[in-house]
Amino acid sequence: MAEEPKEAGQPKPGFQNPVAGFAVTFKAMFKKRLTEQYPEEQKTTAPRFHGRHQLNRHPDGLEKCVGCELCAWACPADAIYVEGADNTDEERYSPGERYGRVYQINYARCILCGLCIEACPTRALTMTNEFELADSSRANLIYTKEQLLAGLEEGMVDSPHAIYPGTDEQDYYRGLVTEAAPGTEQQAAVSKGEDPQQAAATSGTDEPTSQEVIGR
Repeated sequence: MAEEPKEAGQPKPGFQNPVAGFAVTFKAMFKKRLTEQYPEEQKTTAPRFHGRHQLNRHPDGLEKCVGCELCAWACPADAIYVEGADNTDEERYSPGERYGRVYQINYARCILCGLCIEACPTRALTMTNEFELADSSRANLIYTKEQLLAGLEEGMVDSPHAIYPGTDEQDYYRGLVTEAAPGTEQQAAVSKGEDPQQAAATSGTDEPTSQEVIGR
């Protein structure tokens, strides 16, 4: 079989590869270097930046998480662990029938992809702009519900407490509840081992529990 004639002036294969590589190097040598003074000067992140997660509350302080575990099912890294439990009239954490009793996110596994917040049906789980998650211990990278739960704002009472009188779960998701009802008091967290009598004694009028803002 006769060989195909080579075109005149065609460069030898691979001859330009080293030259092109050095051209990129020399081009970068004369560019202005950008040095960020981190952590002294932190760069502002984008508004929809995927940072640390947050468990949100309703305007009266009840939790939006219903313990459905859809976020855990959607997580491709198996970084989320959820245990749901039933609400009662004596100990209510969310307007619905269930709430997230245990909620953990392992940031040693999490890839911050955001699929979990897309799967959440109640917008209970969102992502903040906080990105400083490095730690020297793997155990500290497992964030619990207490660490992820949003702090209390004005007009909120810390859960558990009763729902707004005359409303139901659908009213909460319609945005009809804008703050806690006057006289709302925090219930005793019996499932967490709290004594009802002791909880009632610490929730007086002089120092209402609704003023205790969770530290972040």
